Amino acid sequence: MTRIGLLSDTHDYLDDAVFKHFENCDEIWHAGDFGTIELADKLAAFKPLRGVYGNIDGRDIRLTYPENLRFNCEQVDVWMTHIGGYPGNYNPSIRQEIYTNPPKLFICGHSHILKVIYDKKISCLHLNPGAAGKQGWHKVRTMLRFCISEEKIHNLEAIELQK
Repeated sequence: MTRIGLLSDTHDYLDDAVFKHFENCDEIWHAGDFGTIELADKLAAFKPLRGVYGNIDGRDIRLTYPENLRFNCEQVDVWMTHIGGYPGNYNPSIRQEIYTNPPKLFICGHSHILKVIYDKKISCLHLNPGAAGKQGWHKVRTMLRFCISEEKIHNLEAIELQK
């Protein structure tokens, strides 16, 4: 079993509560808009980190993290990107690949809206952790925590951070 802490859109603000909420996680995944490489480095020093760059991220982050990241966790095919859209409205740059070679778990950020949607058309779970940072229009800062065991995604928890 792999325990995952998922966040996005930190925009160079890293709440100390992230470390508390993710202390029992095996890995942290960041779905883009880190803000600074220093923030990414703090997360990577705490737990193994997988991430993608977002639209606000600079050259240093773009040299370290890819735009799209596809990998296996346990027996789950995972695809992470920052601007991915959502079921029925995927980003045009990835739409064809999503439909011809769908992952089991699709993760994106960018919208600052926490979303958990099962796409029946392609048998894929879509996760967007919302925004953990303070920049943006969102009123509640959010993250997700979940487990992957073999080919099952389970124990999904939405976490709201204090204002």
